[in-house]
Amino acid sequence: MPVSKREDLIINTIIGPGTTVSGDIHAAGFVRADGSLNGNLDAQGRIVIGEDSRIQGDISGTFISIGGVVKGNILAEEGIHIRSSALVIGDVITRHLRADEGSLIHGRIVSCGDAENWENKLAEYRDSVSVRSTIRAYPDTAEGSNG
Repeated sequence: MPVSKREDLIINTIIGPGTTVSGDIHAAGFVRADGSLNGNLDAQGRIVIGEDSRIQGDISGTFISIGGVVKGNILAEEGIHIRSSALVIGDVITRHLRADEGSLIHGRIVSCGDAENWENKLAEYRDSVSVRSTIRAYPDTAEGSNG
């Protein structure tokens, strides 16, 4: 169920400073992370990754602001703001991107202006993730294996 615009502005999930979470997080609204997460973060609303935050996993939300370190892919339909204190190691897929001077991005950047292009790029990304997951889960079935 989509989150209303009013609910999208209310922080309902907080990973506080000094907190470490291992595992995936699925949130119904706005998420603020100032601690560490070893897992994927999926929110139906906005996400703010603070300057001292460390995330190892994929992130998806409507709009994502990054100030800390993210090692994983980032998907946001509305947009992504990568602040000057941020380090991103992974692919960035969004409709609108703002990267401040001093930010570091190591990965592919895909910016999709219209909704149709966004849906196509999102489908391509999800297909590639699915293939990689299958190969990791069943390495003996991968092409070229000597299984």
